[in-house]
Amino acid sequence: MKYYIEGSLDIPLGAILPSIQDAIMSGTSYFGVKTLKNPLDAWIYQEILFELQPDVVVEIGVRHGGSTLYLAHLCDQINHGRVIGLDLSLDSVPDIVRCHQRIHLIEGDACSSFSAVNELIYPHERVIVIEDSAHSYDHTLKVLNTFSPLVKEGDYFIVEDGICHHGLDVGPSPGPFEAIEEFLNQSPDFELDRNRERYVITWNPKGYLRRRISI
Repeated sequence: MKYYIEGSLDIPLGAILPSIQDAIMSGTSYFGVKTLKNPLDAWIYQEILFELQPDVVVEIGVRHGGSTLYLAHLCDQINHGRVIGLDLSLDSVPDIVRCHQRIHLIEGDACSSFSAVNELIYPHERVIVIEDSAHSYDHTLKVLNTFSPLVKEGDYFIVEDGICHHGLDVGPSPGPFEAIEEFLNQSPDFELDRNRERYVITWNPKGYLRRRISI
C-alpha cells in the first residue's frame, strides 16, 4: 500500500516501513541504476565520506551497482578515494558502474576474497567498510571479524539491514542486528554511533560502528 503525507500523519511508523521497503525494492535508482538503499542512509553516507575523506570504501554486496556508483560519485565530488565492490556475481552490474575509474570490482565470496581486497589497500590508507551481502547472523559476524582490521581509529564499519525483524518482518532471524551485538561484545575497540540514526527511519539500526579513538 502506498501512503502520502497528507493522509498518513496518524499511521504508526511500523505500518509505513513496509511501504518504504516496497519502494526501495521496486523503484529506487541512482543515475538509472537500480539501487537497493534507503535514501536517508545514503544521505548519512555522504556526510561520513565528506567528514572523513577515506582513501577506500569497501562495499560488500553491490548487487546492481547503484550504491557503488553513488559512492564513487561522492569520491568524485571530494576529489579523493576509490571504491572496492564485492559480490558473488557481477552479472547485473551495468557498464556505467564497471567503467567508472574509481571503482574496482571483485567477484566471489567476500571473506574468501579478503586477501585480494587487502592487496589493493596500502597500510597507511583509511578505509570505510559497508556490509550489505547475505544478512544471515553467521555470515555477517564472519564479515565483521574478517574485515574490521581494515578500519582505523575514528573510521566506520557500516552494517546494513539490521532492520530485519527489528522494524520489518523480512530477512534472516537472527540476522545483522544480532551479529552486531555479538561483535560488539567481542570487540571493545568498536562503538555504536547512534547519532547516524538521527532521522529515525534507517535500515541500519545499530549499524554505524566506529572504531574507538585511543586516548
